[in-house]
Amino acid sequence: MDNISRESNSSYLPVAGVIAGVIALLLSVGAFIKAASTKTDLTAQISTVSDKVDAADATSRAAQAAADKNNSNINALAGQMQTAFTNVGTELGTIHADIKGLQESKTKPAAGAKGSTGPVVAGKDEYIVKSGDTGTKIATATGASIKALEAVNPSVDWTKLKIGQKLKLPAK
Repeated sequence: MDNISRESNSSYLPVAGVIAGVIALLLSVGAFIKAASTKTDLTAQISTVSDKVDAADATSRAAQAAADKNNSNINALAGQMQTAFTNVGTELGTIHADIKGLQESKTKPAAGAKGSTGPVVAGKDEYIVKSGDTGTKIATATGASIKALEAVNPSVDWTKLKIGQKLKLPAK
């Protein structure tokens, strides 16, 4: 039976194997060509992406440098503002002390008045108001007219004279 099966066997099988091999070879060559072109496309795309990443990195570095410069400027400005505030505080302290001194001098009793620290001394061409003095009494005591006294003492309220207050006398 062995002999019969060999003789009746047609030789299509080896031919089919060769055809299948050729087809496989053609398919593998096509796949190789496709892979090679894909590799070229991928290389171009990778190069493009790499260029974009480099550009973004350069932009990022420039932005960081600008941010650092702005931060430095802000710190310098903050220092200048602190110095200005310190100067303003010092000036306000000086002004406060001056105002306090003025207020204290305003509340101190006039020299020669009740509670004063020492007697008031009249200088040349001056008169010190005493208890009971009026403009007329002072004019009579000094030999000057009331109008002459008012002229050399324009800021004096003659209805509210204070004990120890200094008045200028008109020249004789």
